[in-house]
Amino acid sequence: MILVNTDYISGKELEMIGLVKGSTIQSKHFGKDLAQSFKTLVGGELKAYNEMMNEARELATKRMIEEAESLGADAVVNVRYASASVMQGAAEVMTYGTAVRFK
Repeated sequence: MILVNTDYISGKELEMIGLVKGSTIQSKHFGKDLAQSFKTLVGGELKAYNEMMNEARELATKRMIEEAESLGADAVVNVRYASASVMQGAAEVMTYGTAVRFK
């Protein structure tokens, strides 16, 4: 599956199938959440949250790809990511794009 953040793929003529998306809501367990709270007092990278967001983007992308494959897509163009805080220590990540077939 080809994923691009442009509305075209060089050398390919595309037939649009439609919007596809994938999402997840992730959180860290209480111990890591508490440790990260203390980290905010001194500053620096919040590695546990960074890992959480990377895992969430990966899972959301996987779900988007699965939806595109179920529609018979060869690629997804205009791929975008969005995130939102759901509650303290939890975030939703969504990825979306346009599923296409090669002509």
